[in-house]
Amino acid sequence: VQLAESGGALVQAGGSLRLSCTTSGFSFGGFNMGWFRQAPGKQREAVSCITWNGDTMLYAGSVKGRFTISRDNSKRTLYLQMDSLSLEDTGLYYCAAGSACGPSLPDNAPYWGQGTQVTVSS
Repeated sequence: VQLAESGGALVQAGGSLRLSCTTSGFSFGGFNMGWFRQAPGKQREAVSCITWNGDTMLYAGSVKGRFTISRDNSKRTLYLQMDSLSLEDTGLYYCAAGSACGPSLPDNAPYWGQGTQVTVSS
């Protein structure tokens, strides 16, 4: 099982980024997927998740209305569109496979990527 995040960068507050997570080694189309993040000195938190068929998408309250999760099962890829970024969005962003998704965000997952750094500057 391999998950590889990309798209993290240094961006100014108010800007946008799109994270991608390419995967291999498992049946992507049958797995719920999620994005987590960990800010310096803080615990890891779930940001968003999406069910295997894309029918359900959940968001943390802090990102709702600004972030959009999506997936392309034909490309085995998960995405996170992040708009109106704020300083509080700074952190290492991980994609994860196999977590529950609903009725609340998951707090863990069986499979993880290595993370991509998002830094928001003022």
